[in-house]
Amino acid sequence: MAVGELRQDPLRAALLALRLLPGRVRRGLLPLEQRLAGRARTAGPVATPSAARVPAPPGRRFHPAPGRVLHLVTNGLPFRHAGYTVRTQKLAEAQLAAGLDPHVVTRIGFPVTQGVLDARPSQRVGGVPQHRLLPLRLPYGQAAALARNAELAARLVERLRPAVLHAASDHGNGRVALALRETFGLPVVYEVRGFLEETWLTQAPGRGRDDETYRARRALETSCMREADLVLTLGEAMKAEIVGRGVPEERVLIAPNAVDDDFLAPLPDGTPVRARLGIAPDEFVVGTVGSLTPHEGIETLLHAGEELIRRGVPLRLLIVGDGPQRPALQRLAARLGLDDGVALFTGRVPYAQVRDFHAVLDVFAVPRTDERVCHLVTPLKPVEAMASGIPVAASDVTALRELVEHEVNGKLIKPESPYSWADELEILLYSRNRRSEWGAAARAMVARDRTWKRVAATTRDAYRTLGCLDAG
Repeated sequence: MAVGELRQDPLRAALLALRLLPGRVRRGLLPLEQRLAGRARTAGPVATPSAARVPAPPGRRFHPAPGRVLHLVTNGLPFRHAGYTVRTQKLAEAQLAAGLDPHVVTRIGFPVTQGVLDARPSQRVGGVPQHRLLPLRLPYGQAAALARNAELAARLVERLRPAVLHAASDHGNGRVALALRETFGLPVVYEVRGFLEETWLTQAPGRGRDDETYRARRALETSCMREADLVLTLGEAMKAEIVGRGVPEERVLIAPNAVDDDFLAPLPDGTPVRARLGIAPDEFVVGTVGSLTPHEGIETLLHAGEELIRRGVPLRLLIVGDGPQRPALQRLAARLGLDDGVALFTGRVPYAQVRDFHAVLDVFAVPRTDERVCHLVTPLKPVEAMASGIPVAASDVTALRELVEHEVNGKLIKPESPYSWADELEILLYSRNRRSEWGAAARAMVARDRTWKRVAATTRDAYRTLGCLDAG
């Protein structure tokens, strides 16, 4: 952004100033930076439905390389660790193992916009080429940024000659892919990983579904779904929502969240991590791993923990991850008397260490709220826990019923009801045999239905229907 543009946008100017501070100083201001970043994301500028089309960039058509896939995503590893980036990476690695030739390109400006000033235009992560679109100057405003995104991506497309454009939500990536289709005639797969207008609604108090921003975002997402040659999504509830928006059912395929074989291996010894965290051998541990956002419902878990402690249950709550709600959750834990090591907030941990923390848990908790987004979107983190053989206690919402079979591989509990959670967790914690049986059933389900190898095969079949592979 130019200096004049920053003057017109003081919120983003403040965010940029924070990101340019020395690392030690910036770490101390991380909560402020996260709040400003969240406000910048929700403040706009937001495109209206009439501005849905990104102009087709200049480019010359070519003979595609069969089996070569270009994934268009918002962000990626190693600079951003979240369920979204893990899914991108693991899917691409599985496609590579399946004989496809996947490449990943991230949104314009990433990761420099995340404060990584020495980013390279390309690198390999897990054997998968990752490409960055890094202009000297970022255009101001969503429409201009996406138009420039499409222009830079077009140069990459001409060089790589992919056979298919596989864009993952949100709509910005889908709209760029559709603009590239107009230029190069390539098929577009739009992968709906969530309904971000619904997530936005949970983070915008006082806003409703009649809000202009909500309606605009929903319209843009729906436009991408309808215009894509094929739509992939994570589960049955999400598929039903997409079909309900006017996409023919035969054009919507399910490619669920999954795990690789590492997660199906026996868990490591949890003793070292328990000792490091100060957890006694006779204490139960209920925990979760993920982003700390409002719809994850961690408040319910904290209140349930307070009740269990009052009942004399020797309990620790282990909350692994970070996000905009972490400061508020830590304040709540203090008010509930859980701040003296009872509720342990680790912050974000490297992905390679997630199973070390799984090994500490007796129960993995998914206390999502009763918001519409929670009924629609199936998360990744409980799938990883189930693969590790950990019984899952989850809110009884539609999307989680696709994962958790009640009292077979886990427990479904009334959402936003701390006393219901306390009652069910108490029974489960004192039922070692039940935990063992449900954990084994969870692992077997994941091994059967939810491996990245299987998901890669689904995408390969999808590409074949679009004529993107060799005839053989």
